[in-house]
Amino acid sequence: MNKPLALKLAPTSIKDVIGQKHLIGKDKIITNLVKNKKIFSMILYGPPGVGKTSIANALVNDLGVKYRFLNATINNKKDFDIVVEEARMYDGLVLIIDEIHRMNKDKQDLLLPQLESGLITLIGMTTANPYHSINPAIRSRCQLFELQELDEEDIIKGLKKAIKHPELKDIKIDNKAIKLIAKLSGNDLRYAYNLLEISFYSTSDKVVNEEIIRKINSKPVFFSDKNGDGHYDVLSGFQKSIRGSDVDASLHYLARLIEEGDLDSIYRRMSVIAYEDIGLANPGIGPKVDAAINAAERVGLPEARIPLGTIVTEMALSPKSNTAHTALDEALKDIEEGSVGTIPKHLKTNSEEYKYPHNYKGSYVVQQYLPDKLKNKKYYHPKDIGYEKQLKEIYEKLEKLKEQL
Repeated sequence: MNKPLALKLAPTSIKDVIGQKHLIGKDKIITNLVKNKKIFSMILYGPPGVGKTSIANALVNDLGVKYRFLNATINNKKDFDIVVEEARMYDGLVLIIDEIHRMNKDKQDLLLPQLESGLITLIGMTTANPYHSINPAIRSRCQLFELQELDEEDIIKGLKKAIKHPELKDIKIDNKAIKLIAKLSGNDLRYAYNLLEISFYSTSDKVVNEEIIRKINSKPVFFSDKNGDGHYDVLSGFQKSIRGSDVDASLHYLARLIEEGDLDSIYRRMSVIAYEDIGLANPGIGPKVDAAINAAERVGLPEARIPLGTIVTEMALSPKSNTAHTALDEALKDIEEGSVGTIPKHLKTNSEEYKYPHNYKGSYVVQQYLPDKLKNKKYYHPKDIGYEKQLKEIYEKLEKLKEQL
């Protein structure tokens, strides 16, 4: 079998794992589990290439326990049945499950009592957030360990280890090329190993330089996962950066979304931000966002980045207000809690007591609009910023007139 270099470099002991210093090292949790020869059911979660499989395999290897490896998507219920029978035969077994968030109900029902009894010790692995994606019954029986992204220093350390492997004998590579691979890997050590390996075999003289590497891949890899948490984390970073008025961060996350080619998500999120975060402080931003979206749709990528970059810059620098939608949320809460009241008689259909505001000076007349039960309720609390400052002046003037009632 033609095993990839990344697999050949997989650590066989916890002490050989790269990164995850919050879990591995002197007096750290996983290192102490090995030291104390004890293992508990756990879920390792984090982006690809950070060491979930490496830690799981190194852990069972260090402890010398019997284990089996299954994939929740690929392996069927029969495979799980076999593992349970093996666990009974050996009086205990560690089961490593990749993509555990995809485990269906039949497999969960089979596994739960074995976890409860201790017959099976589970090590689950997933790129998804276990608090959202994993069955609570499974989750409650496991310790959750979040694996952090590797930094460039970690990737470089792994690459320097890799070039000493016998398979890369006589490789000629300098620190600049190693650093470029680390940069292009997007903090994914597996990807870095793969790029190093293909770069090596793509040469005739075993010289791996920046030119060779860029011919193979010139774009950095980053974890997005359009169907998982990574994608939504980027969208979340995008919105929160605009909300926080950080132009540079806003453009960074916009660039990541553009790199995915996911224009629809960009359009939807910008439309929300225009009204949720900017709102009445700059109400003209909504039509501007629509115009930018129409322009981006009309020209397509790569030119779509131009109107998108322009409008996102303006959105980030715009004054912000969330008062309108939070006011509505308060009103909705009253409705949900049954705090409604009867509509005033003069507001009912065809009421002769209704005063038509346009017949009065300033198109305003003092009369009660809220039901008696909510007569003095205030949902809207204006901010003294941007266009809303003008609205606040009008609001306060009208509120003083209401006091005459």
